[in-house]
Amino acid sequence: MSKYIFVTGGVTSSLGKGIIAASLAKLLQARGFKVTIQKFDPYINIDPGTLNPYEHGECYVTEDGAETDLDLGHYERFLNVPTSQANNVTTGRIYQHVIQQERAGAYLGKTVQVVPHITDEIKRRMQLLGQTGEYDIIITELGGTVGDIESLPFIEAVRQLRWELGNNDSLVIHLTLVPYLAAAGELKTKPTQHSVKTLLEYGIQPDVLVCRTEHKLNSDIRKKLALFCNVNINAVVESIDASTIYDVPLLMLKEQLDKTVLAKLKLSTKNEPDLDSWKTFLGKLKNPTNEVHIGLVGKYVELPDAYKSITEAFIHAGAVNETKVKVKYIAAESVNAENVQDKLKDLDGVLVAPGFGERGLEGKLAAIKYVRENQVPFFGICLGMQCSVIEFGRNVLGLKGANSFEMDENTKHPVINLMEEQKNITNMGGTMRLGAYDCEIKKGTKAYSIYGKTKISERHRHRYEFNNAYLKQYEEAGMVASGINPKTGLVEIVELKNHPFFVAGQFHPELKSTVANPHPLFVSFVAASLANKKGEANASKK
Repeated sequence: MSKYIFVTGGVTSSLGKGIIAASLAKLLQARGFKVTIQKFDPYINIDPGTLNPYEHGECYVTEDGAETDLDLGHYERFLNVPTSQANNVTTGRIYQHVIQQERAGAYLGKTVQVVPHITDEIKRRMQLLGQTGEYDIIITELGGTVGDIESLPFIEAVRQLRWELGNNDSLVIHLTLVPYLAAAGELKTKPTQHSVKTLLEYGIQPDVLVCRTEHKLNSDIRKKLALFCNVNINAVVESIDASTIYDVPLLMLKEQLDKTVLAKLKLSTKNEPDLDSWKTFLGKLKNPTNEVHIGLVGKYVELPDAYKSITEAFIHAGAVNETKVKVKYIAAESVNAENVQDKLKDLDGVLVAPGFGERGLEGKLAAIKYVRENQVPFFGICLGMQCSVIEFGRNVLGLKGANSFEMDENTKHPVINLMEEQKNITNMGGTMRLGAYDCEIKKGTKAYSIYGKTKISERHRHRYEFNNAYLKQYEEAGMVASGINPKTGLVEIVELKNHPFFVAGQFHPELKSTVANPHPLFVSFVAASLANKKGEANASKK
């Protein structure tokens, strides 16, 4: 029978519940346990698919096509295990299901209420992964902060579930903040006490306190927290600010969080965690021998979380190359034909990021024209790939006004077009090409040299595709379709023949990059950017 761990947050949001959950899962996995993590979000959207990235950061897509919270990206990057539709549930999805059941007459004429109907559905969803028999431990992260009105049904569901599961089969970890007051020169425990008091009012006694702090917790602070929050002193865990999120599993190991949890769940602690490969990765990450500057041209650069998976993929690829990747965020709207050289001249490589809508399109096209003509390594993702096709059409093939049907429905040359099955869709949520699709790579291409195989699978999130009516023209002029979907014939990868590195994918490779398996496209792009930097350095010496 699976054991359950619930992670709640208090005092303030953005303390890093996802990182703590992923770090604990990593330690338990390294001890030989089969672990998965799920996120329950209290907002009413069915999923984050229709949310502006400024609202909630990036939308992370799973293999089975679920549009989910960005924390699922952390879970996959740490555990190297795919998540699914079942790993992310929102209030909206819960209510949608209950209302559909009510309309179908499933409740036998009963008055449908938050308790028991909503809480029963939450409990059912919380246990779905546990009932598969695939996992020893299920970690459930509850979004939001204790005390929020919208998270109350989730807290109540946890209270009921803990009562139903009985002793030793579940525990609650409460992540909280211990702020440092500079004027007083001391750490303050009162916010944590109040947060735990609120949890107690809802009928939940936390078993473990994980305390986010900028300063070390001394023994007096730990004793005070243990006493007033009614937990064992060894269950007061310090989570000090770290230079990288990948340090956190080792910090939690030092604090013996995994041992404390296993003892409370009555599970064996005899297997010490095997973290050798993790430590090797960290060693390379922290001791780079080179440095490259890569420009990320996108619409949402004011909020780096909008490109979370891309920046993490650069960290993984940088470690492989023993190179520190410094990402320079460039607002696409700020780029034009006049200033593009100034904006990009000091960069070793340029990535044009995914996105939706027309804003910033011309800036992306100007950036691509510059890197194509100046032999700067280029990597395009999703809309970045589509932009490379539009730019090539306009400036090489002479297709005046070439565009995507998304940006201009009246364009004479819709080199990027709407898929036939998308044309009659009116609902925006969950209706794109989503999740994993196969791709066949042509031998002798750059893509083949990167992947080293002809059959791959990558994750998608888009509506528009390369218009195959133009394919012959493009290939004759030197832009090759090196990756094709075997079932539909749709273009998945384009690349330029006479360029050191000009590769663009219709899919999102960043979603599959993990610590254990850095994505080959990112690894190769960083290597090409490094080669470009060294080439320039050698040229300047001459």
